Amino acid sequence: MKGKTHAGIGAVTFVALYNGVSQNINFVGLVIVIISSLLPDIDHPKGILNRYILPFKNKATKVTLYICLGGLVLWVDYLYLRQPIFKAIGFMLIVIALSSHRNGLTHSLVGMILFGLIMGYIGNYYKITFLVYYFVMGYGMHLICDMATNRGVSLFYPFSSKKIKWPFTYSSSSKLGSFIEDVIMIVGLIYIVYRFMLIYNIRFEI
Repeated sequence: MKGKTHAGIGAVTFVALYNGVSQNINFVGLVIVIISSLLPDIDHPKGILNRYILPFKNKATKVTLYICLGGLVLWVDYLYLRQPIFKAIGFMLIVIALSSHRNGLTHSLVGMILFGLIMGYIGNYYKITFLVYYFVMGYGMHLICDMATNRGVSLFYPFSSKKIKWPFTYSSSSKLGSFIEDVIMIVGLIYIVYRFMLIYNIRFEI
């Protein structure tokens, strides 16, 4: 599934479920959901987030940069910080470096749990209410949506490399797949506008 579709579905999910987490709509939460819905594709050098991170969009650059960042975080933590959170972040950066697209930790339940624990720690430490819930909302929807494509995801990695997908799937690179995702985006946009009209009591008078 294309990155823009993941972001759109993340936004729709947030707008649909936000009042189950918080009584008031939280635009910071919306941003968190959208970013976390893109995060699993950070294992791909041409993923949306990596377009703004990697100087060169290839696997060698991705592996080198994330290993160096992970090593740097672990080194600084060892010398100065001595905090578990930085060890976890350094480890996850190295995991991102070594993960291949949809065949590694980032597209698995274990990856979502590990990233979720980091987000939970950060949320508790900095008093960011519901951070982990917004994060899991976006990340989980990414995995669910990728299961609708014919490639599936290694949901139970590293315990199993078997690709898990829904009974009915499509190819995101095909014309039909592009059409399906365009329809999803249009319907999602209409739904978001409708929900915001209800939230802010906007009515059109004829």
